Amino acid sequence: MAAQGRSKAAIERLHIRNYRVLRDVTFEKLTPLTVLFGPNGSGKSTVFDVFAFLYEAFSTNLRRAWDGRNRIAEIRSRGADGPVQFELKYRDPGTGRLITYQLAIDEDAGSPVVVSELLRWTMNPGQGRPTEILNFSRGEGAVYDEREGAKIGERLDSSDLLAVSSLGQLSRYPQVAALRRFITGWYLSYLNIDQVRQQPMSGPQEKLSVTGDNLANVIQYLGDRHPDRLASIFDVLSRRVPSLERVDSEQMPDGRLLLRLKDRPFDTPVLAKFISDGTLKLLAYLTVLFDPNPAPIVGIEEPENQLHPKLLYPLAEEVRGGAAKSQMLVTTHSPYFADALYPDEMWALYRDEDGFTKCARASQNRRLMAMVDAGGSLGSLWMEGYFGVGDPLTRSGRPA
Repeated sequence: MAAQGRSKAAIERLHIRNYRVLRDVTFEKLTPLTVLFGPNGSGKSTVFDVFAFLYEAFSTNLRRAWDGRNRIAEIRSRGADGPVQFELKYRDPGTGRLITYQLAIDEDAGSPVVVSELLRWTMNPGQGRPTEILNFSRGEGAVYDEREGAKIGERLDSSDLLAVSSLGQLSRYPQVAALRRFITGWYLSYLNIDQVRQQPMSGPQEKLSVTGDNLANVIQYLGDRHPDRLASIFDVLSRRVPSLERVDSEQMPDGRLLLRLKDRPFDTPVLAKFISDGTLKLLAYLTVLFDPNPAPIVGIEEPENQLHPKLLYPLAEEVRGGAAKSQMLVTTHSPYFADALYPDEMWALYRDEDGFTKCARASQNRRLMAMVDAGGSLGSLWMEGYFGVGDPLTRSGRPA
């Protein structure tokens, strides 16, 4: 995919406190592509789940996201006091303004409580103090009304409601609405290959679901509305799977939609349920990476599963191409995927002696960078222990 100018908002800083093993973790100066490495249990999936938690809280409601993770007992870091806290800073692509959003959540009598919620915006990019747009605690606070040019007091129906989610649905608060649209626009992939093989009811659908169970509907949509994008997907897929000629979605008499892939040597297409896991998974990822209306944030967990190792380097390049329009977050164990990365894009996660996650950026490791400058590849250096952290064969995550 050719690089294009970024048109979506991008997170520059993420701070997480008291969320499971993420007792106090900060990611600074995030790049368009961020890849998390580390042993099993190091916190990669938990970082991924932070995005899922915020997306679910804004897309549905905070209580559902809270209850779905077994409330404070399973959400707050073991032995920690105080609320669960998130802070994200992102740049608005249209104005260049730096937006800061802070959220602190606790629990009262089994129900989530928004202890504090703060939204600030730099009105003059690169200079001046941030302007406070929204400040709420336990359902009460004030929000800046652009038409009035002043803050207006507001009260929500309950202390478990997010002010940005509630007030962001009102046109009179465009700055708040922009943050709400940003978070509810994220796409996080939890592809389930059994779900991908499903035969959904016919009907074009613009976005791939988190499990991929509507892949046939997305192929139908692209074929109807964006045949050029579908052609690009087939072109990439046929280069990764040389025997593949095309992909079709066909409606059955009962209204179900069948996904068929045709191999060049054969006249009859093959049903999706007989297609290899890797081919289907790669097709699903490509529909996300070539989305005509890409999400501002795209998260992909362990793309190496079911894929041949030789496909991972080119897949990483496709993901970087997608980062021209969406900020990409990837978790992986694959050194083959890492070989395609730049040091700024790669973060090693590991657990400290207290059992909590720490993070280390590859580009900040002098020893590692010396090896990279000498021609070493990140994947090989990772496997050989040059990161100095995140070794799965040691209890601390540090090499012996």
